[in-house]
Parts: sequence; structure tokens; C-alpha cells
Amino acid sequence: MSNFASSFVNFEIPNWFDTNLLTGMLRGIEKEGLRVKPDGYLAQTPHPSKLGSKLTHPFITTDYSESLLELITEPKTSPKETLNMLRQLHVLVYQGIPEGELMWPLSMPCMLSANDEDIPLANYGSSNTGKLKTLYRSGLGIRYGRRMQAIAGLHYNLSFGDGLFAAWQSQVTSAQSQTLTEFKNEKYLGLIRNFKRLTSLVLYLLGASPSVCPCFIAGREHDLERLNDATYYKPAATSLRMGKLGYTNSVQEQLDIRYNYLPEYVDGLRRAIQTPHESFAKLGLDDADGNPIQINNHILQIENEYYSPIRPKQIAMSGETPTEALERRGIAYVEFRAIDLDPYSDVGIRLSSACFLEVMALYCLLSDSPNLLPDEEEALAINLERVVNEGRREGLHILDSGKEKLLESWMLEHLERMQPLAALLDAHYGGNDYRAAVALMQGKAGHPESTISAQVNSDSKRLGSLWQLGFTLAEQHRDSLLQQTLSPNTQAKYEVLAEKSLLQQADIEKAETEDFMEFLQQYR
Repeated sequence: MSNFASSFVNFEIPNWFDTNLLTGMLRGIEKEGLRVKPDGYLAQTPHPSKLGSKLTHPFITTDYSESLLELITEPKTSPKETLNMLRQLHVLVYQGIPEGELMWPLSMPCMLSANDEDIPLANYGSSNTGKLKTLYRSGLGIRYGRRMQAIAGLHYNLSFGDGLFAAWQSQVTSAQSQTLTEFKNEKYLGLIRNFKRLTSLVLYLLGASPSVCPCFIAGREHDLERLNDATYYKPAATSLRMGKLGYTNSVQEQLDIRYNYLPEYVDGLRRAIQTPHESFAKLGLDDADGNPIQINNHILQIENEYYSPIRPKQIAMSGETPTEALERRGIAYVEFRAIDLDPYSDVGIRLSSACFLEVMALYCLLSDSPNLLPDEEEALAINLERVVNEGRREGLHILDSGKEKLLESWMLEHLERMQPLAALLDAHYGGNDYRAAVALMQGKAGHPESTISAQVNSDSKRLGSLWQLGFTLAEQHRDSLLQQTLSPNTQAKYEVLAEKSLLQQADIEKAETEDFMEFLQQYR
């Protein structure tokens, strides 16, 4: 246990570091959101063609379900630009979806049918690539249930410029023999390990799923209490989405995928993709009519099935798997995945949350980051479970260096150490958004009633149910987004993009000659 928490204790900004090294920092957002009908039930309409092809459109697609939109921004040079593009995509969605439909603002779905089959799988058309994407989703549905797949979240993607890594490498004697890519891989993995050590902090500060609608837990074992007739909750929960009721998976808990060296991470993922699993084998590969229902019966069908609060990423070329891309070109950016939708923001995340995540990422990058081994992973899993279920309980303790520590003082210590980094980011970008974000989070750390999760519970109580809160906010967001107009140039750009994506899908389908079953056989 000697490795525990030796990462942050003596944190100081390195003397070689200056604000110019923040040049080249890029961030992007992937945001999911369910389309719902005017009565609040899941929309059954197909993805609107006005929004383009979900197979080929770079910014507007779907995630698990035909009704689960995914909006993706380009990498941008500031958080404000990123949120601005995300808002444009939301405006386009409201211009394109059937009248009366809404984008659900909560991570946890409401008003789902009791029948899993009423959650439609995303349909990517008749090409083999498109059919494989739908088959993957079919496999997820039979493995974990479609309700779990209807949970929405937000991914914050972040990269630092090569100039930072080059300046850093020049200070480290032992790194002189490494290529810049190898050095970057090492430092990004250090960031990832430290983020995992601090995931509980993110769940407390940004968690927004302390409750669920009854439909979500129908037929499932749970220990939730009734908030009222139409809402179940845990009084001090922060992010049920990240706990046992949400995106967790007992099969994957045993995987022991590590983040200490890139080849180790890649091997761990590949092992999971190549290893059959008894319970998935029992489900069968095909249905009674011989139609495939999952890609394979392995622990993971593909890399993306691995649920983790953070991932190393590289942009994959056509025909390349995510691990091949990482192996060939190293880590290009990190994907922060432990983020609930903020229901009070019309785009699912506030500027203060984005700025806080960037300060925290820099803190995780520049702090020491010893290897993360199974005993520490176990302690972190205990912390996560405690904060998910009772993060706002007064006097809650978590494990720190193998000892019990008051959550509040643990959070405040880390936020205090982040302040100088927030000042550096403000010096680079101008203004005081980063310092204001850290100050806001310090306020939340000391006052649980000011967290988003506390607000969700009190508003659900006031309005009568979680569903009523979601519906009220969805209508408010739609009204405010529809009042915003895009410039004629921007509008035209997106319209051309949508048309082009439809033509691209048609071209892919026209060029297809191989039978899908043969294609699948080869893929397997």
C-alpha cells in the first residue's frame, strides 16, 4: 500500500513550466441525449434525415439507440468555443427533429416502456459497417439490457500541445532516449492514473443522477428509497449513473486492465476481446432464425464496450481498431467519461464545469503518478461506491493512503492545490473563468446542499417527480435554443454537411458487394 496517494502530496508547479506551454491545448465534447415525445416517453421516430446520416456525419450521430442522439464538437482552442459549437449543434437538432419532440436533459432516462424491445437500436443502414454497428448494440442489449444503454452522459476530450511535452522531456535526463511519442504516452497515462485517483471528486462535484424514475428499476433488485410516488433515490447520492445501477459491469470488474504502460493497456484490452465468457456464450451468437444477435461471445465484443471513467485515445483511420491506432501513433488525447449531464444547462455542461475539468487535468498531468496496482484500484472502487451512494452525507469518509479520511477535507486539500494552476490558465486565456470555477467547486465541497445532485433532489420534491423536473427543464432548454439563430453561413455549412453525409452513406452502400454473414465471419 506504499504507493497510495503519494501522487499529489508535495505538488508544486514545475519551475520549467510557463503559460506559453498551454498553447496547443485542445478540447472537444461528445454529448448524448435521448429524444423524447411530448408525453415524455422515448421517441420511436427514426433519426431525422434533416440531420444527415448518423453513419457518416462528423458531428451529429446516435449512440446506442435510434433515439439517443450524440453530438460531437470539433477540437477547439478554448472551452467557450467548444460550448458555442455544442450549442449550435443543439439548435440544429431542434430545427431537425419532429415538432413537439424534446431532448431529455437528465442522464437517467424516464418513461421507458416495460418492454426492452421498445428501445429501438440505432440503425446505420444497409452497409456491412452499418450493420456491424447495429449488431454491436444488439449484443449490448442482450448482455446488459437496453435500459442501461439508454443512460446518457458527456465525454470531455482534452489534449496538450507537443510544445509542453517537448519542454518537459528536455528537463528529464532519463527521458532523453525516448521518442516524443513515447514520452507523451507515459505522461498521458500518468494523468489517467491520477484522474482515476480523483474520480470521486468529479462525482461529488458534477454528479447529477441521485435518483431514477420507477421504470428504470422495474424488475431489478435495488436498495433505493422512495422520494415520492414517481421517484426513487438515495438521499445523499451523487451519481447513480456511475454506480451499480448504472454503467458498471461485474464481468469487467475482474479484467485487471492497467494504465501503467501503453503496451500493457493494449494487451489487457485485446485479451478481453479474445477471451470467451461463459454467460455471453449461453446467450448464443444467433437467434432461432439464424440471425446474428452479438458480434461474439467474448468478454468484450469490441474495445468500446470497456467501461472506464477515462480512456486514452488516438484517432483511428479507416479499418483500424482503437488499440491499433494507439499502438501505431500513441495517445493523442484523453477522454474524461465520468460526467453526468448537467440538467440545468441547455447543452448539458456549464462553462465552470468545463474549466474545472481542465484545471484538474493539468493537476493530474503535472503531479507525480506512481503505478496503479490492484490493491489501490480496490480502494478507489470502494471510494467511488461510497461517493456514488452517499457522497453528500455529513461526515462521510473515504480511503486515502489506505487510511480513512473525511471526504470534505480530502476534496478541499486537492482543490486548494489546484488554485495556482487555475491562475496560470487564466493568465493564458485571459479573464478569470478558471479561478472562478475552482472557487465554485470549493464552495460545493464545503456545502453539499449546493451540489447539482442536491438541487435535482430538492427540485424533484418541489415539482412532484424527477420526470416532471426533466420535462420542465427540457421545455425551457428547447424554448431558449429555438430563440437562437445561426448565422446564414453557419446554417448553410451545416446543411451542406448533412446532405454530403447522406450521399456518402449512399456511396458506401452502393459499393458494398460482400454478403454481411461472410463479412461478419471474417470480422469474428
